[in-house]
Amino acid sequence: MKLSESTLARLASQHFSIRESVSGISAARMNYHPAPGKWSIHDNMAHLARYNVVFQERLNTMMTEVAPRFSRYVAEDDTEFPGWQQKSTGELIQSISAEREKIFALAKSFAENDLNRIGIHPRFGNLSIAGWLDFFLLHEAHHMFTIFQLKNDVTITA
Repeated sequence: MKLSESTLARLASQHFSIRESVSGISAARMNYHPAPGKWSIHDNMAHLARYNVVFQERLNTMMTEVAPRFSRYVAEDDTEFPGWQQKSTGELIQSISAEREKIFALAKSFAENDLNRIGIHPRFGNLSIAGWLDFFLLHEAHHMFTIFQLKNDVTITA
């Protein structure tokens, strides 16, 4: 199995849309919480930045262990997440870009048989590294859509 051109292209560039999406947004809009317990645009970005690091750890674990079992990543349970929320928007964008370069380089370095290595997700079961990469990109896209919604919701006056 090889990584598809689509996966490689999304790994290389999907995250650039985050910077484009938040360009010119006011601090009030960036930090607006749509409801108690719901994340702001900034919180979504902090989550994506932190998950880039967590995801690399998971890829490395899959390369060194046989079928490791991962718990669901929950930012609120991550003792490091509040520190990410304290970073500036620019720092988060810079981190996402730098960590994505590492993920992209790692993904391109995998041999075909490496892509078949398994990590066990609590909801989706046995996922190959290729499957985890797809999951990572879809997860990021979900948060990018949330950012789009918060940015463009005309009912928000922040």
